[in-house]
Amino acid sequence: MAYDSRPTDGPDPSTDPSANYDYRGGEEHRPDLTAALTARVDGDVRFDTYTRELFATDASAYEQRPIGVVSPRSVEDVVAVVEYCAEHGVPVLPRGGGTSLAGQAVNEAVVLDFKRHMDRVVSVDADDGRAKAEAGITIARLNDRLDPHGLKFAPDPAWGDKSVLGGAIGNNTTGAHSLKYGKTDAYIEECEAVLADGTHTTFGWVSVDELQRRARAADEDSDLEGRIHAAVARILAEDAEEIDEQYPDLKRNVSGYNLDELVDNARERGEVNLARLLAGSEGTLAIVTAATVSLEPVPQSTAVVLLTYDDILDAMRDVAPILDHDPAAVEVMDDTLLDLAADTAEFADVVSLLPDGTDSTLLVEFYADSPADAERKIADLLADRLPGHDARATPTQGAGDVTTEPVHAVDALEAYDADRQAKFWKMRKAGLPILLSRTGDDKHWPFVEDTAVPARNLPEYVADIQALLDEHDTFASYYAHAGPGVLHIRPLLNLKSEDGIGTMEAISEGITDLVVEYEGSVSGEHGDGRARTQWNRKLYGEDLWATFRELKTAFDPDWLLNPGNVCGDHDPTETLRYDAEYTFDAGFEPTLNWDTENGFQGMVELCHGCAGCTGHQETTGGVMCPTYRASEEELTSTRGRANMLRSAMDGDLPDDPFDEAFVTEVLDLCIGCKGCKKDCPSGVDMAKLKAEVVHEHHQREGLSLRDRLFANVETVLSLGSTFAPVSNWLMDVPGAGRLAERTVGISSERTLPGFHRTTFRDWMAERGGSRVAERDADRKALILADPYTDYSHPDAGKATVRVLEAAGVHVSVPDAVTDSGRPAFSKSMLDHARETARENVAALAPRIREGWDVVAVEPSDAVMYQLDYRDLLSTDDADTVATNTYGVCEYLDTYRLLDGVEFGATERALAYHGHCHQKATTKDHHAVGVLRRAGYDVDPLDSGCCGMAGSFGYEAEHYSMSEAIAGVLVDQIGDSPAQQVVAPGASCRSQLEDFGEDGEPPHPIEMVAAALA
Repeated sequence: MAYDSRPTDGPDPSTDPSANYDYRGGEEHRPDLTAALTARVDGDVRFDTYTRELFATDASAYEQRPIGVVSPRSVEDVVAVVEYCAEHGVPVLPRGGGTSLAGQAVNEAVVLDFKRHMDRVVSVDADDGRAKAEAGITIARLNDRLDPHGLKFAPDPAWGDKSVLGGAIGNNTTGAHSLKYGKTDAYIEECEAVLADGTHTTFGWVSVDELQRRARAADEDSDLEGRIHAAVARILAEDAEEIDEQYPDLKRNVSGYNLDELVDNARERGEVNLARLLAGSEGTLAIVTAATVSLEPVPQSTAVVLLTYDDILDAMRDVAPILDHDPAAVEVMDDTLLDLAADTAEFADVVSLLPDGTDSTLLVEFYADSPADAERKIADLLADRLPGHDARATPTQGAGDVTTEPVHAVDALEAYDADRQAKFWKMRKAGLPILLSRTGDDKHWPFVEDTAVPARNLPEYVADIQALLDEHDTFASYYAHAGPGVLHIRPLLNLKSEDGIGTMEAISEGITDLVVEYEGSVSGEHGDGRARTQWNRKLYGEDLWATFRELKTAFDPDWLLNPGNVCGDHDPTETLRYDAEYTFDAGFEPTLNWDTENGFQGMVELCHGCAGCTGHQETTGGVMCPTYRASEEELTSTRGRANMLRSAMDGDLPDDPFDEAFVTEVLDLCIGCKGCKKDCPSGVDMAKLKAEVVHEHHQREGLSLRDRLFANVETVLSLGSTFAPVSNWLMDVPGAGRLAERTVGISSERTLPGFHRTTFRDWMAERGGSRVAERDADRKALILADPYTDYSHPDAGKATVRVLEAAGVHVSVPDAVTDSGRPAFSKSMLDHARETARENVAALAPRIREGWDVVAVEPSDAVMYQLDYRDLLSTDDADTVATNTYGVCEYLDTYRLLDGVEFGATERALAYHGHCHQKATTKDHHAVGVLRRAGYDVDPLDSGCCGMAGSFGYEAEHYSMSEAIAGVLVDQIGDSPAQQVVAPGASCRSQLEDFGEDGEPPHPIEMVAAALA
């Protein structure tokens, strides 16, 4: 007889499989499970507490520790895991980048981490416009492979450099350009998948007739595929009308299962694609291991206009009329985000261009076949929505439908060149990071953030949401994809209280009611997960809810695949990362100044899990996070370290954060580059957090000889200089390196810095001081003789003097200031660093009040004075020193000191590698400007950390990691057309001496000095 998967009387909650799974009784059987999986797979099997804690969160409000984590290397690994787990009743969760915002990437299950190993592009067929790739590849890496063919995978989530293909399928992802491209399901041709019993199969197109034939052949003894075919055939035959009636007519709906796509394909093509049924299923139906996707051509030309409005509702009223002009994207930003953006150095200049009183903006983008066509499209839009605006192009007769709707836009900023367009888009995409920068208990939480309604209903919908939020005495920001009706709405709530959680629940239900009223979807982009699964019942009704559960049971009879999601029993107020029971105990009194709300605790809790730190390895850009880039281990990412630190301090992790084991495992490989301070979307400052925690560790456990040695590098280098050249000869004695490694742990493979008998200070004294008289100078500068410049590389100091004097600056080297305290700070010896800072401030502040500037040759020293002194000292004098200290190129560029300087001909093209600390404080661009002013052709590398990081690269246990990080930089230099690399950082130059091809590169100031006429 034919197999019928329908429940006789509907699902019985008392026997709901999603509520009853248990892996043989729980924790005590974990060793057996670990051993069994380790024996069966080639990939990584990790069930330790640290790994489980690392995978307990995603980018949502939720936290649940998994059973364990397996990083498969092949389909065979996936099959082995699923087969064993199915046999023993163990849930399984496929996971990609961990960027899910609804909590669908966390569960009490064995996590299959696809991003670690299964990330290959299998094939590209440019002629057919298709590509096949494994589930763990990021969208950015896939598109990098497609770019030479002029093609792309069209769905473009904002986090495309962190989000993976399998996750895009699981969430049915799209992005800002869904008006043109729709969702991921439209591009899925085939999926290779592992079913709940371990069967490996391929889903693709099949005719309805063939599907029905397979369904008729299925019976109670059929395998899973037969049962799946029977269930799908029944849905097409019996539920099509209900699906038509209940599914919203939207470009953006990812709630529930993808049944409307199934029905539409059956009607329009006479065939269905079961792979597309997996889109939006959140890993609850099958585990996708690879997919074949269709591709789109990269648009020839684009143009952007930023329309401004006095009120968010005016902006909402304009969306539907704008859609008549066929834009590729329509994105909204409200006053909350614009105000926050105005306070950032990166976007303040853009916001300043907006008219006074601007409350909201709509960013409208057009695709076109040529720049002229793109300009015409903008002109047509402005003629309609902003009559009288001086558009760059003249509207063509008849182009665009001129609507009779009222005009609401106040002004427009146009962008036709790539740089200006990128600036506008970057500000829009910075919406989430800006919101996530709050360090207090009140945060913008993502539980209703991607509801969608038809664009025509947006004004009334937003007005009703505002009224609802007013009822609960809170507010939200509105941003994202207004064109297809998707608004990212993040109410500001404190979930550490019962009242906050109650408000979350009430707002969630209230907005769901509004979504239903306005013919929308509870999820237009980010999925159901823990936040929205329960609302699918209200959105679709009891009959389709039962159909969802029938389909789930056909694919997964025991409900072991990511149980509880889409049609399960998740309660959105449970398993929250923060709740009324949450407590935080740092276990010590912080010693640095923390000017964030909630101080040190606020910074520890700042990471939201968005994975911004895990995307830069897809490209070579940005600084963060060098150790993750080299290892691709979650624990070496800023997110991993931040989550572990929070877990240790809120009691989830039993380890003491100051124990040797925790410090070594979690914090040791943070190299203090400060890249996260700038590149982390939320601004998590892991370098500063590490300094605090390791300092407390030192207070409890004491200091090693090597730590003391590096913290007092001034003394070491001074001695080496005093006995040079004998000290240089001694370093070359056979066995000296091995002795250093055995005694103090300095790698025997390292080239140690050499010493000069005549120091920079000696040279300055012998020449009789400055050649520019103080009375004749417009400015006067104190040049800081840091230990490396003074004893090991005096040429950089000499070049600084020559260039500043050529610019008419009177210079002096203060005797009282040597070490900045950076070496001690980098080893978390904060008391030592503070005392050094106090002495230096006492020496420099009076001189600054006399009109002197402070100039550092070494960039890490400059940032030490500019930034870290403020963390160490709370005095007006420290602020004075910080405000008036500059890196040498920053000084020259800030005051345009080279404008009157003559330079000779320069023929060498330079590749510039900036220092991490200067990048973190957005000061590394000054050197590029100075070098170009000196006549050089400069290629500024968008490079990360060099991997030396002060003493880190000298330490024996870190040598291999340092080398791996350096490899990324060396490859970038090799790809540059420039003939010479320059780098201001002493560590960077030492690293490149060891791993580069041309010896130690010069400091940029040396090249400027060489170019003087």
